[in-house]
Amino acid sequence: MSIVLIGLPASGKTTVGLELAERLGVDFLDTDAMVEERTGSLVGEIFASEGEDRFRELEEEAASEALKGTGVVSLGGGAILNPRIRTMLEGHQVVWLDVSVKTLTRRAGMNKLRPLLLGDLRKQLTALAAERLPLYEQTATIRVDGELPVNEVVSQILADLAIPPQGGSPSSDEYDVPSANLPKSGSPGPGVEVTPVVIRVSTDHPYDVLIGRGVSAKASYYLAGVSRTAILYPSVLDPQAIRLARGLPRPIRVEVPDSEEAKTSEVLAWCWRTLAEAGMTRSDAVIGLGGGSTTDLAGFVAATMLRGIAYLSVPTTVLGMADASLGGKTGINLPQGKNLVGAFYEPRAVLCDLDLLAGLPAEEVRSGLGEILKCGFIADPQILDIAEHDRNRLTDVESDEFAEVLTRAIKVKADVVSADFRENSASGPGREALNYGHTLAHAIEKVEGFTWAHGFAVSVGMVFAAEVALRLGMIGEDVVTRMRRILKSVGLPVQYSDAPWGTIREAMSLDKKSRGPHLRLVLLNGIGSVEVVPDIDEEILRQSFLAVGGVE
Repeated sequence: MSIVLIGLPASGKTTVGLELAERLGVDFLDTDAMVEERTGSLVGEIFASEGEDRFRELEEEAASEALKGTGVVSLGGGAILNPRIRTMLEGHQVVWLDVSVKTLTRRAGMNKLRPLLLGDLRKQLTALAAERLPLYEQTATIRVDGELPVNEVVSQILADLAIPPQGGSPSSDEYDVPSANLPKSGSPGPGVEVTPVVIRVSTDHPYDVLIGRGVSAKASYYLAGVSRTAILYPSVLDPQAIRLARGLPRPIRVEVPDSEEAKTSEVLAWCWRTLAEAGMTRSDAVIGLGGGSTTDLAGFVAATMLRGIAYLSVPTTVLGMADASLGGKTGINLPQGKNLVGAFYEPRAVLCDLDLLAGLPAEEVRSGLGEILKCGFIADPQILDIAEHDRNRLTDVESDEFAEVLTRAIKVKADVVSADFRENSASGPGREALNYGHTLAHAIEKVEGFTWAHGFAVSVGMVFAAEVALRLGMIGEDVVTRMRRILKSVGLPVQYSDAPWGTIREAMSLDKKSRGPHLRLVLLNGIGSVEVVPDIDEEILRQSFLAVGGVE
């Protein structure tokens, strides 16, 4: 016998199903997810390309397979229309999650577009309810108020079925945060949680950065006392968002565009409206789940919504873990440049779950290594030594070497941010040290319409800055040669020639380190040491650009 969840779109079948299966210690199957996995296409894409009839065939096949076992099964909202599926449900416990059209309209508007809910959501849901509710009533063995918090819905189902839970979400007192330590060799594979590394960022509102496998499960610990959570994430991370939502207080999932497309004023305003319509209050929280662009946006939403609500960062890329999500900088882009609008805003914590890196494209891993290696050049030469010792292990996100260089890079950034959170150090480069290579990098990104991977642009920017330092007599040729060799060894570019110097120089003038018309560059004065140098001779800048393959 299976426990089968039915209900209209956005009634919470997947979220409830995951939590219910976890408490019972059984498997969970979602027929929509099964169809998507088998076809390699999203449900909406199947509707668009092959039609609803074809989807219903695939749905029936998935339901037949799912109902052969014992566990928790979530059926698509329209599956109940199929008389053969209704026959399959005989002998199973069928739970109807009953949710009002008003609530469904709000929920569906904050989740990904569903193929049958295009246009006027409330009108479409009202029509679906009129068609399907009689079948839900006829088929269900249990009816539950789906508008209750997820944990209460699951508890009600268990009570009605008189089934004692076998598993269960951990209580908050199980989330003791260990003291900081460096990763040890021989760490277990993905999915096995070990004692995480904890790095403290000592700003006005101190926060932890956790690095390890499975640490995203500790989200509820850092959101203790929060009434409701909104998870902002790109659609590709839908399964991860669903898993993250388990155990969180009254979670809602809000899809945003991927990459730099998320960091626009239009998306920002849409997020504000969405959270306002959801009734978010000062006792609620925002979670950013995704790469650096997503966490930048989510952090800014949290910083500005109701003048500031709790924020938790869960980066899912190497670049996000090594840089973007860590320093409390949030923001969006303008047509005139990158990150020109934003705020300094500390998260409750940053959860760098190494399991979330599984399957990350090689290009994204290399891009993140650009920021990691930057930390080696400006502060921790041991990162460079590890890179030179075994570059292949460095690009393997499951290796001990990768975990160590990531941890070291995070420690570099945490130390810098702790000392100069708002980038206004009166002595030394302070937080501006983290911008090594970024003056040219941001110019390349702007000129290329943000199509260049950030870490790739930083790689070229670091070599450009090294060439400037060489011409100023701050470093020797050996440092430039070593930098080029290390960057190239992990697949990072060291040249750029797609735009002329005049165009690049104009874009560089918008760099946030500039003071009026005066350009300031972060330069090496040796491996592990940097300084900010203003008013560099324009001819040196031009020659250095040509040295990285630039054109006049």
